[in-house]
Amino acid sequence: MSPRRATIVRMDFKDVVRRRRMVRAYDPDRPVPREVIDRALEHAIRAPSAGFSQGWDFLVLTQAADRERFWASTSPSEGGAPDSWLRGVRTAPCLIVCLSDKDTYLSRYAEADKGWTDRDEARWPVPFWDVDTGMAALLMLLTAVDEGLGGLFFGVPPERHEGVRNDFSIPSGRGFVGVVAMGYGVPDRRSPSLRRGRRPVADVAHEGRFGHRWATSP
Repeated sequence: MSPRRATIVRMDFKDVVRRRRMVRAYDPDRPVPREVIDRALEHAIRAPSAGFSQGWDFLVLTQAADRERFWASTSPSEGGAPDSWLRGVRTAPCLIVCLSDKDTYLSRYAEADKGWTDRDEARWPVPFWDVDTGMAALLMLLTAVDEGLGGLFFGVPPERHEGVRNDFSIPSGRGFVGVVAMGYGVPDRRSPSLRRGRRPVADVAHEGRFGHRWATSP
């Protein structure tokens, strides 16, 4: 029997942005259609990258055995039942591990049109290889919303990196930026962090000099 398909209603971009939230529980019996994953990846590679370096890779895990291997590699090994967060996220039928490739950036900027032949990492004010991969992940999250799905971005604990690297043959030069979980969301507990409220534009945007609040148009 073919999996149930939702009727997709395309949204305006502003609605996609407003509806994006971190979904922490999914219907495990509804796989993400492969064409949706294809679109998410196609959108991801449209993300900006310094020098058009495109130093990213995406490890897609849709098979149950692969996802179980991932959770076994990343979850605490002390035993006991997983917490509510982990129980919810483990229902996601699709995980996309977002990896950055620093060497690609250092090599790109050692080329003739850039001219940093020493490949000195200190020249970079921030690790753009991680920043750019994060922007690619955001495009996947927005694609999920546009397709009527939910998504979540979460990190891999540093002490678990080598285990995941070994289990999935990830090259040593790749950095773990995070994981995009994707699937059909089910009702879940709202994050208590949301009680903090969203900071308004007037509190975070400054015009001309820091401390001079941006005045939004009427």
